[in-house]
Amino acid sequence: MIFKLPELNYSYDALEPHIDKQTMEIHHTKHHQAYVDKLNQALEKYPEFQNMDIEEILKSLDKLPEDIKAAVRNNGGGHYNHDLFWKIMSPEGERKPVGELAKKIDEKFGDFESFKAKFKDASVGRFGSGWGWLVLNSDNSIDIVSTPNQDNPISEGKKVIFGLDVWEHAYYLKYMNKRPDYIDAWWNVVNWSIIEKRYQSLK
Repeated sequence: MIFKLPELNYSYDALEPHIDKQTMEIHHTKHHQAYVDKLNQALEKYPEFQNMDIEEILKSLDKLPEDIKAAVRNNGGGHYNHDLFWKIMSPEGERKPVGELAKKIDEKFGDFESFKAKFKDASVGRFGSGWGWLVLNSDNSIDIVSTPNQDNPISEGKKVIFGLDVWEHAYYLKYMNKRPDYIDAWWNVVNWSIIEKRYQSLK
């Protein structure tokens, strides 16, 4: 399998004013493309891994040859994380949790605003580059976690419901060093209908 840059389901300016066109275009065509290119390069001499999908690979990092393990972890993670990130955003759709996941969030965190506050704390508190995640545990409970760099909770046996990119390249052109402002604005482009469908498929 030769991994490819996924196409977006919306134009680069569709998420404005919350995420600007220039950031989206650079983020997608430069950063994500680089992860794809470097992932393919790392797997060139190991065809047995080229036939696996990226989620399988990230769940089996300990089985990778040592000479490509770091490259696949970083660039494979970058590809997987961004592919999910693009999919759960939309210029349209529900802006608050819906369906069963909405009930799970209320049960776990009290209400949506409390959930957002805890998710923001985890994402702002991630030192340096990384991601904030809502995950599904093995017992079907939900939790908020964060990971450094392009690491993903699936490598730790969790299922990822959605994630937020808090690398500076995701927000610096518009928000400069104000990561909290970026996170507050980001909720305006999250499509909870898509996330609910993903949650149902993961249970």
